[in-house]
Amino acid sequence: MAAAATSVVVLDRGNNTTCTINLHGATVVSWRVNNQEQLFVSKLASFDGKKAIRGGIPFVFPQFGPWSFGPQHGFARITRWHLDRAPERLHNGDVEAIFSLMDNEFTRSIWNYQFRITYRLILREKELHFHIGVYNPSKDLSFTFNMLLHTYLKVPDVRRCQITGLHGCHFIDKTREGAMYQEGREVVTVNEWTDRIYQHTPQEHVITNVVSGRKMRLHKYNFPDTVIWNPWIDRSREMSDFGDDEFPNMLCVEAGNVSSPVILLPGTAYEASQILQIIIEGNVSRKTKRNR
Repeated sequence: MAAAATSVVVLDRGNNTTCTINLHGATVVSWRVNNQEQLFVSKLASFDGKKAIRGGIPFVFPQFGPWSFGPQHGFARITRWHLDRAPERLHNGDVEAIFSLMDNEFTRSIWNYQFRITYRLILREKELHFHIGVYNPSKDLSFTFNMLLHTYLKVPDVRRCQITGLHGCHFIDKTREGAMYQEGREVVTVNEWTDRIYQHTPQEHVITNVVSGRKMRLHKYNFPDTVIWNPWIDRSREMSDFGDDEFPNMLCVEAGNVSSPVILLPGTAYEASQILQIIIEGNVSRKTKRNR
């Protein structure tokens, strides 16, 4: 157990607001706001340091989906990351930590490129910020990659959730052999096995009826795609690390760059970011302002 404990980094903002990152994959495995968990992690998730963790926010790189060279969704989510900067309280009370991943013998055996990723997390009062930089240190080799934050939101009943910001977007439907469609609904709901890559999506989505019936805002920068996924009943049974009855309590809304790869030239960098924000409606926000 002692070895396992050193694999976990906790950002603690006070007021029972915390974020927990497992260095295996730099996977965010918990985000609690006023002691309420916002992320779904399967009760059958593996924490053996080998398999990807089923839930939280796995980091998908350099491949999205099946990969002829290596593991599905790439190696970043199954590789141990380095803690560059331990959790540190900023002047405004927020807490920041920085993680990194560089090419090593294991990654080069699958994908023979030099790279460096920095992953900066900031825990705010009602928000979690993700800042990502991918750098190509090579002097002569370019590489291409996919990247995605595979966010599993915890929800009371996925059938009651609505997702904004997808109307009019084209999407690849992986449940229909990758056929392309255009979204006609003002808000997207999930009532069956859903696995869609929405392309050229706006920078913001709002997801309704997450924890405690609240709304979650997902704001993204330089992530042109949004993946919506729920395995529903039959696919849940096919996954050994996912309970047969867990699908109603999770919804994946994933910001990424997956429908066409990023090309990173020698000596250049790519940056992207995401903010998850709990929307407090009514007079709660006014009360917060008065108390400052």
